[in-house]
Amino acid sequence: MADRDGVDAIIEQWRRERPEIDHAPIGVVGRISRLAREIEARLEAVYREHGLEPGWHDVLATLRRTGPPYQLRPSDFTGSLMLTSSGATKRLDRLERAGLVERTPDPDDRRGVIITLTEAGHELIDRVTEAHMANEARLLEGLTPAERDRLAALLRKLGLSLPPLP
Repeated sequence: MADRDGVDAIIEQWRRERPEIDHAPIGVVGRISRLAREIEARLEAVYREHGLEPGWHDVLATLRRTGPPYQLRPSDFTGSLMLTSSGATKRLDRLERAGLVERTPDPDDRRGVIITLTEAGHELIDRVTEAHMANEARLLEGLTPAERDRLAALLRKLGLSLPPLP
């Protein structure tokens, strides 16, 4: 494994050009940003191998994790998936056309609907989840179990400490 990465070069350039500024945050934020894109590309490859379009995995996995009867209201997706209402609707429309989810009237709200994972969606997400977890394990092979635990704890701490968006 190389001792230096592209972020090291960026920090060196800023140190040369703007030595009066603290460049240390680039070492963390720059790497998180780059890793997020790299990891996402590697996750999406597994999803594509199983016939999932971008964004479908999150919806199917969210429904599957809820447990029987694998149902949620559309508003539950907008918060957990960080989607706008129209973004969630478009994604759900495509999943419904693919036969992976179905929408039914909400018995508790005559204007609302309930999204339910279909049997085909259930079978697909169970297959994808096995491949997805194996893929994530491969992506983390460069870290020891103790390092993974420490990194997870630090990332949790960082995420919880972020100021709210305006």
